[in-house]
Amino acid sequence: MDDKRPARRRYSRAERERQILDAAAEVFAERGYHAASMDAVAERVGVTKPVLYDHFGSKEGLLLACIARARQELLTVTSKAVAAASSQEDMVRRGFRAFFDFLDSQGGSWTLLYEGATTPVGAALEALEDIRRQQTEFVVGLLGLQAPGADPRRLEGYAQVIVGASERLALWRGRRGDISADEATEYLMDMVWTGMAGKMDRGGARQ
Repeated sequence: MDDKRPARRRYSRAERERQILDAAAEVFAERGYHAASMDAVAERVGVTKPVLYDHFGSKEGLLLACIARARQELLTVTSKAVAAASSQEDMVRRGFRAFFDFLDSQGGSWTLLYEGATTPVGAALEALEDIRRQQTEFVVGLLGLQAPGADPRRLEGYAQVIVGASERLALWRGRRGDISADEATEYLMDMVWTGMAGKMDRGGARQ
């Protein structure tokens, strides 16, 4: 009797890693790092636990890979958004909106970025801080292009405010569950752009 069962698909290593990272982000977000298990991740992917260790080495290695992927994706989406801006104000608004849209696209796994209680101390917390540094440097660069004569310290201060305010608003929005990405963007524009615009013009920032 011929075996009519369909052949099991073989995934490339890159495809399998994407599947594992998707599942791991969900499990970490649902349970927190300490309560999450490699067994739970493996079961969700449909592989054995040794497959996870072969790809990522350890549970911490898996978390670090999740954070690294989120870091790159966040930079990509915000860079693409602001590249289409027509003015300083439009650039800031597009950057804010891209940030919130990115979090929405991640579902519950966005807590990996900003809910410290879900992560361990050590390398993972440093990786999370690297995301903040990355986005701060990104904002400084954008503002510097728009205001080349500005005091670098002022631009860095603006960037710190923008990144910090975005993060806190995202946490508040996540807990409420009834604030749209557009509303969150406008709240930030009200507070951040209104004040910053008074210090910046097309020739640079006033000292």
